[in-house]
Amino acid sequence: MRKFKNILEIITSRRSIRSYDGREVEPEKIEYVLDAFRKAPSAKNIQPWKLVIVKEKNKKTDLSIACRDQSFIAEAPMIIIACANEEEAYGTMGGYMSSFPIDIAIAMEHLMLAATEIGLGTCWIGAFQENLVKSILGVPENIRVVALTPVGYPGPNAETPKRGRKSISEIICYEKYCE
Repeated sequence: MRKFKNILEIITSRRSIRSYDGREVEPEKIEYVLDAFRKAPSAKNIQPWKLVIVKEKNKKTDLSIACRDQSFIAEAPMIIIACANEEEAYGTMGGYMSSFPIDIAIAMEHLMLAATEIGLGTCWIGAFQENLVKSILGVPENIRVVALTPVGYPGPNAETPKRGRKSISEIICYEKYCE
């Protein structure tokens, strides 16, 4: 297991991994990342989510096609699909929207950071055809597919360059919105 000094090091180390070596992930590591997801906050603590874990080769291939032909997804030993029950989620975030996309985003980030901490790679997949994913996985019509991530050990071509970030002064305003 990697040794990090603090959460900021884990956040800084996380990369979108698009190459996997195919090794199976140990059950205790799977349990660890799933527990990180489970412990995430959600609006009013409703937890309107369900995860589908796919390890079967043909299903992973079908999912990679449903994800706009991103073939690297099928290289990972498993794909985790985050689904949400929109009807169950808190419905008035900001007075205008459902909480489910935010709830899932927070929980998936918990999962991805936990994976980084223990040496696993992930990649947020938002480019997918929801109806195809639902069909492949038997997801009911009233449930939304929000995101997917392959999970596994990074492969030999997995290194992605660090991407720059805006400076604090470019993103912070005090007392009122600023340009």
